[in-house]
Parts: sequence; C-alpha cells; structure tokens
Amino acid sequence: METTETKINRQINAKPKGTLFFPEDFKSCGSDEAVRVALHRMVNSCEIDRIAQGIYTVPRQSKLIGKVYPSVDEVAQAIAKRDRARIIPTGAYALHALGLSTQVPTKVVYLTDGAARLIKVRNQTILFKRTSPKNLSVKGKLSGLAIQALRSIGKDHVSEDQVDKIIKILQEEESLNLKHDKDLAPAWIAKIFDQTIKEQQHVF
Repeated sequence: METTETKINRQINAKPKGTLFFPEDFKSCGSDEAVRVALHRMVNSCEIDRIAQGIYTVPRQSKLIGKVYPSVDEVAQAIAKRDRARIIPTGAYALHALGLSTQVPTKVVYLTDGAARLIKVRNQTILFKRTSPKNLSVKGKLSGLAIQALRSIGKDHVSEDQVDKIIKILQEEESLNLKHDKDLAPAWIAKIFDQTIKEQQHVF
C-alpha cells in the first residue's frame, strides 16, 4: 500500500516546478494529520520547500542564482484562487507592477473580498485588506493597477511625467474596460482615463 508521502510526491511531480501547493490539495492522499506529517517530513528532507505557513513548492533551479521561488504576487494569486476571492494590489506594489517603480516593497498590500490576514512569505509579507465590492469591480488588469497606483501617489503629488507614463501603459488596455473602470475611479483619475480613451480613438 502506498504511503501518504508517496502519493503526495507523485502529485507534486506531475506539476511543473514552481507550482504552489496547499495541504488541502492532498485530501485524496490521506487524512489531514497524515498529510501534515508527510509535508513536514518532506520539508525536513529537502524534497519540498515551505515558503509560508501552509504553502509549499519545489522551486525551479537557475544555474546563476540557484533556487527560484514563486513571486509574492504568484503566492497572493494562488491564495486568492484557493479562497475564491478577488484581489488587487495597491500602493508601492501597484507602482512596481506597472513599471513606475523599480523598488520591490517588502510589504505587499492587496485589497480583497476574502479574509483579512497577514502572511509572511520568506523575506516579504502579504497583507490582505477587506474592501468594498466597488474597489474590486474593475474589468481591466492595467486599469485596476493604474487606479491603485494613482491613489497611492495622490492627486496633489502626481507628476506630468507619471501621468504620461500611465496613459502610455493604459493604451494597452481594452477601451471597453477603460470606459467601465473610469466610473469606479475618483474624478481626477477618471480624467486621465478619458484622456487615454481619446488617444486610443485617435490612434485607431
């Protein structure tokens, strides 16, 4: 009879390296306690890595830097998928995701309609903050990031250069998404979306 550890190993090996796993992914491999003990033993034997409480992976390998772990955003997205929650990054991470900042924050904040919690992922932390459904109703990934990035900068502090860069980035967003999402943004951000929509129409 196969052990719980053998069943878990086979399931992990069937996925690409860098895939994130949660204990509940292995329900078919044994009882909750058997899975917990097996995962603990596999971490101790270096078969898998635990990158956060209850989150595991077999990292990809790079000849230059060695182990390559999933990004903090990949971890956040995996948690959101597991919990069937919506999330959107805010603040410094939204700026980084748009390429407006090279600084990777050590504390990444996401708005969510799931549970509020703080999760430590290696040398970073993820903070999930509950928010209203309106803030998560954006249709476009880029437009959602732009709204949060601009909110982080602030109306009185955003520069013309930053606005120009954001408009250029938003050119890649679907115009229907921009038209929908501008109604969810503060008035001063909606004007930037309007300018983007006009420029899109001019291009086409």
